[in-house]
Amino acid sequence: MTLVKFNNGHRKPVAAPRFIDVFDSIFNDQFLNAAPQSKVPAVNVAENETAFDIELAVPGLKKEDFKINVEKDLLTISAEVKQEEATEGKKYTKKEFGYQSFSRSFTLPETVDQNNIEASYTDGILKLTIAKKEEAKIQPREIAVK
Repeated sequence: MTLVKFNNGHRKPVAAPRFIDVFDSIFNDQFLNAAPQSKVPAVNVAENETAFDIELAVPGLKKEDFKINVEKDLLTISAEVKQEEATEGKKYTKKEFGYQSFSRSFTLPETVDQNNIEASYTDGILKLTIAKKEEAKIQPREIAVK
């Protein structure tokens, strides 16, 4: 059986292939090239006749962990959680602490009633309902033909 090394579409120069292979092994290390993972929760935003609904997928948190602020026309949802377990009588070679935080901001349109915002947290989903102003609600009416 012959082993064949594929270059996955990358062309290497012909000169000094061993020299290039050494640098490829160094610079293609996952530790060096690890892409930062997004720590921002996924969001669904929906609009109906009377309100906007914002849903954030944030499992593993408690409702006390969230901080929701409205300043002018900017709605900011954030959370910060530190998880530390105190165990006595052990010597640690390695101990990892859990730390989780995020912040999402949304610009509110002029049609919302900033005094009528409700939030609930159920089964890992934070749901905000932002009511529209009365004059912004769609009201059906009949148009007379002249």
